[in-house]
Amino acid sequence: MMKKLVSIHYTPVVFNIAFLLLRLVFGIAMCVNHGFPKLVGFAEKKEKFVNFLGLGSTTTLVLVIFAEVFCPVLIILGLFTRLSAVPIVFAMGYAFFISHGGDFWGDGEAAALFMTAFGTILLCGPGKISVDGLIQK
Repeated sequence: MMKKLVSIHYTPVVFNIAFLLLRLVFGIAMCVNHGFPKLVGFAEKKEKFVNFLGLGSTTTLVLVIFAEVFCPVLIILGLFTRLSAVPIVFAMGYAFFISHGGDFWGDGEAAALFMTAFGTILLCGPGKISVDGLIQK
């Protein structure tokens, strides 16, 4: 039993279950806790949201809502997973490094964790328990 706990080996089944859990937990958390409040509070937030690269605060908010609501839904399903992870990683990178000043031990912790989780999904893909996995069979 102890040998199994310290082993660096894993089965493909365990890998696929782990990535399903990673996609579900972080996708749902991103969508429900961060994206959905921005979507329903769009009218109040659009004028005072950050103006990224001179795009305007409304356009920036629309892009962030896309990254925090629609992209996580695709990741939860495992559909266009790697492509869907890119906007999230970018948005969380901006949130962590610019908005929170790289403060991992304070306000930037959630952005850093989301950036890491979705960056891992970007690098490794969704696993076989996904729409992408079913399409590639």
